[in-house]
Amino acid sequence: MKLASLKEGRDGSLMVVSRDLQLACRADGIAATLQAALDNWDECERGLNAMYQRLNRGECAHAFAFDTAACAAPLPRAYQWADGSAYVSHIELVRKARGADMPPGFWTDPLMYQGMSDGFLGPCEPIELADEAWGIDFEGEIAVITGDVPMGTTEASALPHVRLLMLVNDVSLRNLVPAELAKGFGFFQSKPATSCSPVAVTPDELGQHWQNARLHLPLRVFLNNQLFGHPNAGVDMTFGFDRLIAHACFSRHLSAGTVIGSGTVSNRDESTGSCCIAERRTRELLNTGEVSTPFMQFGDSVRMEMLDEQGRSIFGAIDQQLVHYKAAQLSR
Repeated sequence: MKLASLKEGRDGSLMVVSRDLQLACRADGIAATLQAALDNWDECERGLNAMYQRLNRGECAHAFAFDTAACAAPLPRAYQWADGSAYVSHIELVRKARGADMPPGFWTDPLMYQGMSDGFLGPCEPIELADEAWGIDFEGEIAVITGDVPMGTTEASALPHVRLLMLVNDVSLRNLVPAELAKGFGFFQSKPATSCSPVAVTPDELGQHWQNARLHLPLRVFLNNQLFGHPNAGVDMTFGFDRLIAHACFSRHLSAGTVIGSGTVSNRDESTGSCCIAERRTRELLNTGEVSTPFMQFGDSVRMEMLDEQGRSIFGAIDQQLVHYKAAQLSR
């Protein structure tokens, strides 16, 4: 089934969305919010799925036209956002450009950081930032939303805890990263609010494309309406979501509503393009000796979407514009 949240209150109002993303129906009487549904998944799933089937048959009396602009993120606030870096060839490429060695452990143990989860952006909300000099970049990723995951859950037993999948745009401020990492304490200012697709879907909706804990479809990213990249999310993914979940719960329990990201989707094949500007800039540097693609400028737009084999949107599109935030005097 497909679920989304209307922009109402801080946590949105849960709605069920038709498979073709044309209609929606409030999940009244089942769960007020997606978090409430996740907290009581065993009780809510049957009712939500029954509503989903009625909606697809045109039998939902209170159905209305689905509008992505009216959507918040599926989980406007999440208890936890843990973003991995599962495409290790992407890390290898970036490190090669700056002449850094690739530690062998990167291929055997996932990288992961804990990011801002108290205010995910909706799919059409602007990206508000104060300074272009920060090196503003988008990152197209896949994410899963889990149920409760006990501490120490193994890779072999992790996948049943996946409730939903969605797309995310993990915005990065590239020029702030070096100083933060030099402190040896991880990302903070360089990782502002992350954006989410309008719809989150259950794994069964993905059919044969959800295999080996990976989503085997291209992620299409557009910058200012020009195709920037379309790498296949299932190719060159070193660590599947089963491994990422096991890594995240190694020393802690994960609450229902934990969001775990894949990191920037990336293929070794350069012809598929990139899902972030930093990767394109790295390839330009390696291939020509100079960088020609700038980071985002105010007024730029970014769009991310994944289509099925019939060309139909699965999650709806993240479609945002970068705008200048002027409400406060910020300095470094």
